[in-house]
Amino acid sequence: MHSHSLDQWTHDHVFLGSKHSRNERRTWLVVVLTALMMVGEIVAGILSGSMALLADGWHMATHAAALGIAALAYLFARRQAGNARFTFGTGKFGDLAAFASAVILAIVAIQIAFESVERLLNPVTIAYREAIAVAVLGLAVNVVSAFLLREEHDDHHHGHAHGHDHAHGNHHHDNNLRAAYIHVMTDAATSVLAIVALVASAWLQWTWADPVVGLVGAVMIASWAVGLLRSSGGVLLDVNHYSKMEGQIRQRLETRGDRVTDLHLWQIGPGHRAAVISLVSDDPLPPSDYKRRLSGLHGLSHVTVEVELCPHERGEKC
Repeated sequence: MHSHSLDQWTHDHVFLGSKHSRNERRTWLVVVLTALMMVGEIVAGILSGSMALLADGWHMATHAAALGIAALAYLFARRQAGNARFTFGTGKFGDLAAFASAVILAIVAIQIAFESVERLLNPVTIAYREAIAVAVLGLAVNVVSAFLLREEHDDHHHGHAHGHDHAHGNHHHDNNLRAAYIHVMTDAATSVLAIVALVASAWLQWTWADPVVGLVGAVMIASWAVGLLRSSGGVLLDVNHYSKMEGQIRQRLETRGDRVTDLHLWQIGPGHRAAVISLVSDDPLPPSDYKRRLSGLHGLSHVTVEVELCPHERGEKC
């Protein structure tokens, strides 16, 4: 008879993205870049008396705050990864931060739309040279930031012991990184739109061009915010978007007359899914045998299997 120590049957619940450290470092770098740009614009605006510089500086402050939330989420998730109070680890902190960022983006879109409508009704004098210079500088900073936050798709998978298939791939996007990327992309896009509108206004005297383009930018930002709300909210609410993996699980387990009677599949971190499965069988095998059949399913990181003997009636099989 073999004896087993408890350590052989226990395992950790660290379900962070495969590029968590890289994404954290780069997000902090973008926070610093954005904060420097923000402080520079506010100081220059105060010294020069330019409202354009001041307005853009405070606009950058909104993005700096949202990016700071993303960076802090990475930091907290990493530091608390081994905290047993979090049942399935801290992999969802990024989605929580992404949801908050999406709300901030939606508020920014509403603010831009409101200001644009106000300027359409009550046109204001624009210092074109200063405004264009600010937009170009902001665009340069955002292009660098977007390059740092771009998502790579060359992840390699490495296993995790203890009878589970703990693939650490990034099959599904890191919503926290995506939120940070969307923030800098919205700022970059609005800078491009602003440059076009300001040049048109300065050369052709189209005073309506700037607020109209502002409305276009607001709609675009709102659209991105809604998409981010859906994807991050879906993870937070354990929505099952993995019908293909669910089919693969059923195909591998429903053999020899065995039947899957209950299957729950949800995301617990970037590139990590958990499954709770109930089966009935005429000739039940140990749960470890069923888990072994699921090994190799990319992204299935935590599996719980419950097996019941089929209640026979009138000699029928299950």
